[in-house]
Amino acid sequence: MAAETLINDFEVPFQLYDVLDTETLTEHPKFSEHSRETFDAVLDTANKIATDLFLPHNHVADKNEPQFDGKKVSMIDDVKVAFDAFRESGFIAGRYSFEDGGMQLPETVMTAVAGYFMAANPSTTAYPFLTTAAINVLSHFANDDIKAAFMPRMLTGDFTGTMALTEPHAGSSLADIKTTAVKQDDGSYRIKGSKIYISAGDHELSDNIVHLVLAKIPGGPGGVKGISLFAVPKYRLNDDLSVGESNDVHLTGLIHKLGYRGATSTALSFGDEGECHGYLIGEAHFGLRYMFKMMNEARIAVGFGASMIGYRGYQYSLDYAKDRMQGRIAPNNKPEDAATAIIQHGDVKRMLLAQKAYSEGGISLCLYGSNLIDRINTCEDETLKNELSELLDLLTPVLKAWPSEYGPKANDLGIQVLGGAGYTREYHAEQFWRDNRLNPIHEGTNGVQALDLSFRKLWQKGGLGIQILKREITQDLTSITTPESAALAGKLTPYMGHLHDVLVHLSKVLQTEEAVTLTGNAQALMNVFASIVLSWIWIRQASKAEQLLSETTDAEKQNFYQGKIQAAKYFIDWELPLINRDIAILTHNNSVCTDMQADWF
Repeated sequence: MAAETLINDFEVPFQLYDVLDTETLTEHPKFSEHSRETFDAVLDTANKIATDLFLPHNHVADKNEPQFDGKKVSMIDDVKVAFDAFRESGFIAGRYSFEDGGMQLPETVMTAVAGYFMAANPSTTAYPFLTTAAINVLSHFANDDIKAAFMPRMLTGDFTGTMALTEPHAGSSLADIKTTAVKQDDGSYRIKGSKIYISAGDHELSDNIVHLVLAKIPGGPGGVKGISLFAVPKYRLNDDLSVGESNDVHLTGLIHKLGYRGATSTALSFGDEGECHGYLIGEAHFGLRYMFKMMNEARIAVGFGASMIGYRGYQYSLDYAKDRMQGRIAPNNKPEDAATAIIQHGDVKRMLLAQKAYSEGGISLCLYGSNLIDRINTCEDETLKNELSELLDLLTPVLKAWPSEYGPKANDLGIQVLGGAGYTREYHAEQFWRDNRLNPIHEGTNGVQALDLSFRKLWQKGGLGIQILKREITQDLTSITTPESAALAGKLTPYMGHLHDVLVHLSKVLQTEEAVTLTGNAQALMNVFASIVLSWIWIRQASKAEQLLSETTDAEKQNFYQGKIQAAKYFIDWELPLINRDIAILTHNNSVCTDMQADWF
């Protein structure tokens, strides 16, 4: 049933040009050959390919998962058609320089491009997106030989890429991985081990698959300090770099997931026959550092994807609510009165407002994070560059965790809006929730993100990141000139004071034995911090919308801007006050969770 429009026509221009002023990036030499017109042309192309080739088979691929016959993986033909269109468009290399065959586009624009594909079909989108992530690692840390061997064909999509980190016994505890890498006389390594849950780990969409594999070199340091990173292709390359024989990388089975069913999730074995060649990326024992240096982009991508799936579910349930006639509303509530569309019912409005606040808040948050990357990359003031880098580092756990918690919540509410229909496979609402439920686990679980924020990111470099965040928020709040947004800013300001008090308190607690309580209360701190950040993100949107509202007579635009202001009000009035519980837990060193004993469960 849902409309074919993936994203409201006003949404992307509003975020890019009104809220973020992305057009100013063209003043920097790196982007000087671009303009708003070229950005819009790229976005239009993304929208068209996503709508025409990705969207139609999203539900089909969910019902017809990839199959493995013991020799190779097969999947519906639509996936290959869509993947080829994506790679031929040049989007895989979109961020890269003209010299590398790329489009030299800003991160902000490329993130917006990704939005169309994530909204249309997150499963098929996984293949090119994971390739881009692997390219990012190689481009920053691999030597020239490895780059020359793999990057050109990965940038064109002739080769694809994966991240092979997780092992069956270790999960998120990467210190415990057992995959080994033994150095050979020619400088290559022999890889042996197994990996699990490797998305896009095997398929027939490309000529080769380049796995980025975490492994330990015998004799190296213990724990995470002994982890190295290797490029391990599915097929070895001949001396002329043509694709050669099998590299002893084997698919041992496909994993059947709750969602993302159109993308292969794989169990892989490396070196069962002792002939798996791997190539060290960077220096030995620095593998985890290399991977985590690239996590800012990867975690923004996860958060943004969660927001877009949440947004797609919101749009789907919105369409349904406008069409579904049920019940009556006073004063037209007599039996003989016509039924009303359910969108007129107060509780349905509440659920739709919550979905809008969660999904569009996450979209704006992640685009802000992407824009920070562009600001850092174009900044010539080293002091400011360092400050913005610390701000991005601080916000990264929120960029990943908040959208991936609230995107699925939006999809859950989308099911509820459809009622009984939402719980059936004949409608798509349930698939959106299933697809999105992976994101709180992806790229470091949300619990890991909360611990990272609580014990590291808030305090590193003397709390520089939080200082810069306060500066950015203060600049925005003090520059507001419109009345409704000013009122919202007034409601947020006291919570800025509460956050300050919480951090002062915790800075002292962390020096005592009571610091252990924060291991159980880290999610409370994430709730406080993230809710304040999202309130600020919503006020940024509301302030711009309120300003633009007074400048237009176009009825559709007026409705769009009014919707932004109302969603901001919802978030500030309904969501922000919920953190009062978390503030109390943190300031009283509540130990309920940490005091719980395993035997008491």
